[in-house]
Amino acid sequence: MRIADQSIKVLEDNLKNCGLYVKFGSFTVRIHSDIPSVSELVNHFYAIYPCASGDEIIDFHIGIEKPKGLRRWYRPQSLFSVDGRLTFQPYPVEHAFPALEWGINWCIATRAHHLLMLHSAVVERNGNAILFPAWPGHGKSTLCTALVHSGWRLLSDEFGLVRPEDGQLLPIPRLIPLKNESIDVIRQFSPGAIIGPSFYGTRKGTVAHVRPPEDSIYRMDEPAKPRWLIFPRWIANAPLRIEPIPKSQAFLMVATNSFNYDVLDQTSYRLVTDMVNNCDCHTLVYSDLYEAISAIDDLTRIGHE
Repeated sequence: MRIADQSIKVLEDNLKNCGLYVKFGSFTVRIHSDIPSVSELVNHFYAIYPCASGDEIIDFHIGIEKPKGLRRWYRPQSLFSVDGRLTFQPYPVEHAFPALEWGINWCIATRAHHLLMLHSAVVERNGNAILFPAWPGHGKSTLCTALVHSGWRLLSDEFGLVRPEDGQLLPIPRLIPLKNESIDVIRQFSPGAIIGPSFYGTRKGTVAHVRPPEDSIYRMDEPAKPRWLIFPRWIANAPLRIEPIPKSQAFLMVATNSFNYDVLDQTSYRLVTDMVNNCDCHTLVYSDLYEAISAIDDLTRIGHE
């Protein structure tokens, strides 16, 4: 059953009362909210995500709700909670949906220590995956969004989730948050992309969310094999440059772009070592998305052959 299989009225009632149970790849989330804008955007963005039954283990019990008292009416706010506990400072109520999205990512990053979590976008084609480990501002989300609207499958724009048993990458194809200038870049690059409203003045600037293509959501149970490590960096007006790098350098760059490398200790070292040894490793400097995607397609076609 998908979220869209229930009426808007049932969805709103579930959000307000028992909670809405949603599957995002390996994670099941229960969302509770009494904010109308949240229910509208959940209905719009989560429509084709699968529902979870109340019998399944719930990874995160999440609330995004109005505070009690005068704050419900005077300069209204929204409160994000996990397992009934408030986690962050209040957000303006008009930023409730971005707060929900950030909060779910925060839950994964701070609690999913049964997996090695790399700070990386991940896309897949023909069973082989590219990881794009990068710090914020390096253009990984923009590049990732362009790739998944150019024939690649989205595993995640934020998490490289590595399964310790076999080193496979687990999908978690959630919404892609674009910031500031990237929003218009993707609107022009892919007019068919499903992009939501822009939220102005958030803690991260202007933010708009992109829903993954349907195929990425329908295939959220299919893992992929790491095959390429590409470390991207967007620089305005820079000529395209894609270059191989030594494995030792790639290892350090992967390890330092991890949410929990220190937590998993020797397991992290083994998983990153195996990944780097089995992947072609490159840096990518780009300013033009079309050039970058063409270069990536050429690189991965040669590598696959």
